[in-house]
Amino acid sequence: MADRCSLAVRERMSRVGLSRRRADWLACGLMGLLSLATVLLVPVLIVALLLRAWPILTLKPPEELLFSTAWRPLQGAFGFFPFIAGTLWVTAIAMIVAVPFSLLTAIYLAEYASERVRVVVNPLVDLLAGIPSVVYGVWGVLTVVPFVGQVVSPILGRWLGFIPLFRTDNPTGYSVLAGGLVLAVMVLPVIIAVAQEVIRAVPQGLREAALALGATRWQMVRRVVLRRAWPGVMAAVVLGFSRAFGETMAVLMVVGNVPQVPNSIFDAAYPLPALIANNYGEMMSIPMYDAALMGGALILLLIVLAFNTAARLVLVRWVRRE
Repeated sequence: MADRCSLAVRERMSRVGLSRRRADWLACGLMGLLSLATVLLVPVLIVALLLRAWPILTLKPPEELLFSTAWRPLQGAFGFFPFIAGTLWVTAIAMIVAVPFSLLTAIYLAEYASERVRVVVNPLVDLLAGIPSVVYGVWGVLTVVPFVGQVVSPILGRWLGFIPLFRTDNPTGYSVLAGGLVLAVMVLPVIIAVAQEVIRAVPQGLREAALALGATRWQMVRRVVLRRAWPGVMAAVVLGFSRAFGETMAVLMVVGNVPQVPNSIFDAAYPLPALIANNYGEMMSIPMYDAALMGGALILLLIVLAFNTAARLVLVRWVRRE
């Protein structure tokens, strides 16, 4: 009787173990498929855009598409250089303005601010990240554009107008500077949130060791905490760059949308995302226009991918050197 009972128990445990192994195998396979699908999204996007842009890629040489400044769709001229230059100008201004402010804010919140201040400030930072881009665009049209056109442009033009970068031939305020300022405000919460978490993740023992050796608080932050957290901080900056490079609606509303290569921060521009958002679905009767817009989307995706890949390689080399 006891042998029968033990045999039944062993059979039941064997069936339970088999069902658990099957469940583990199914869970592992499902998670693997989902991970593979996520990884494959980027090549699928590239292939889809490449297929849609193939007609113009076979008709026009790549150097003409990338470096020509002529954008006359009715005449079959599709030069993307003004749009690429406009995107780079606006993104560069946004990052120059946003990175110092966001990193200093993240350092203050992580290392100097009290818990009461963090409880108040962090939800406000998260709120900034959740505001729709069109709201930032309206705010830019009502506030930033008049400020640039009526205050910043006359002052810088009077004192620094002899420098081509600050030439003020465009008095409207719709410019790469306005687009960069609006974009900087949009990028701030992204970099602040990520950089703050990375800095706070540095082990407390490193801080205590630096202070025990006689370092001041700022020396401890600069030479120990930031050095340890530097890869994560750079990842936050790269994330902010990616957000800025592809932003559409807010920049579209304040940058002027003139297809030209900017020579001054007060010149109007026409970034690639604004070109696609403004024109896709319209004037599709023009030959090659749809393929040209898909080519612009492909260029935008490849630029962001190349920058993120280069930044990742730099971070890997930095970590290995450490």
